[in-house]
Amino acid sequence: MSSRNPIIAVTGSSGAGTSATTESFEHIFRTLGIVSAKVEGDSFHRYSRQEMDLEKRKAREDKRNISYFGDEANDFGSLERLFRDYSDTGKGKMRRYLHTFDEAVPYNQMPGTFTPWEALGEGTDLLFYEGLHGGVVTEKNDVAKHVDLLIGMVPIVNLEWIQKIIRDTNQRGHSREAVTASIVRSMEDYISFITPQFSRTHINFQRVPTVDTSNPFSAKAIPTLDESFVVIRCRDGNHIDFPYFLSMIEGAFMSRMNTLVVPGGKMGLAMELILTPLIQELMQKKHEANKQLDWMSDL
Repeated sequence: MSSRNPIIAVTGSSGAGTSATTESFEHIFRTLGIVSAKVEGDSFHRYSRQEMDLEKRKAREDKRNISYFGDEANDFGSLERLFRDYSDTGKGKMRRYLHTFDEAVPYNQMPGTFTPWEALGEGTDLLFYEGLHGGVVTEKNDVAKHVDLLIGMVPIVNLEWIQKIIRDTNQRGHSREAVTASIVRSMEDYISFITPQFSRTHINFQRVPTVDTSNPFSAKAIPTLDESFVVIRCRDGNHIDFPYFLSMIEGAFMSRMNTLVVPGGKMGLAMELILTPLIQELMQKKHEANKQLDWMSDL
């Protein structure tokens, strides 16, 4: 953690709503005039798409599993190094993972490949990470300890499976059987590397459908935000103005001392109300730390 070079990380598995959360953060950054260095978690995969397909085949032949949730398919060392370097100096190295042809064409590369490593832009106020492993901790690497504000995006698991199945069948052309098999193969890594992060987060946003999702493998549609509630758990509830949020968000209620529940359609509003003062606090600490450094350099 660093007062002078803060890091905000949004962590959650694919389809968890991290992209929508990123939009809320970007709106807050624009409102507060903050310049962020944005880093995507996929850029720290260890393998290109073609290489990963090969590794999956090898794993099946060896009767073992490999997934993007785990350490075998990700470079946690480089991710921690970036967080540590940025925290210490406000600098670091990053690259991009090119998901689609539209993303790849400007680089004259194929989808599923990485851009070369490059230096982060100069003069940023904070680093903003969105991906799978913003709060990951292993025997070799501790990414979470460098993060000043860690946010978890956590739909209940049945909803997460529904989102993955429908996305991968409709957008990527996979069969339901293949997607289901992929979920089963990745479950051990999900339990070991993804779920523990949500005990380290400062705030979790968990979407809970109000429609029947008992059998996610037969679902034909993803429940909408208006068919959901969002459970917001704040680790340190003493610094959160819950009465103010209850007055501002229609239909909100408290389920525990540190847990606010809001209608799904109000999630964006809730995020901005809760996160804006926390980000302002980070910026105030940064300003004070820089003033202290300037004062010491003048001695």
